[in-house]
Amino acid sequence: MKKVFHLNTCDTCRKILAQFNLKDWELREIKKEPITKEELEEMHKLTKSYEALFSKKSTQIKLRELDVKTLGEKDFKELILDHYTFLKRPVFMTDKEIFVGNDKNNIEALRTFFRME
Repeated sequence: MKKVFHLNTCDTCRKILAQFNLKDWELREIKKEPITKEELEEMHKLTKSYEALFSKKSTQIKLRELDVKTLGEKDFKELILDHYTFLKRPVFMTDKEIFVGNDKNNIEALRTFFRME
């Protein structure tokens, strides 16, 4: 299994996806086809944290007047399942590895992964 969870409307996602050969990957546009509870559980097994999968830049945080500092793992899980913008993206996931978000270290690890593939 090789999946990429992303948003077509996100410029950063588009730029990152364009860097890699994704011919053998399933591309999932999370606005059109939201992640399932089972997929989130798979992601959690690899990250060991819902917070690591949670986008603290989501516009929904302000709209819902959420205080991220007071949220726990259960809250992060529920919010990610509730609205697609709460998932940090893009998420590249295989059976054994996961790469979450667009920070520099993550993208460099992803480049290394693709070179070894």
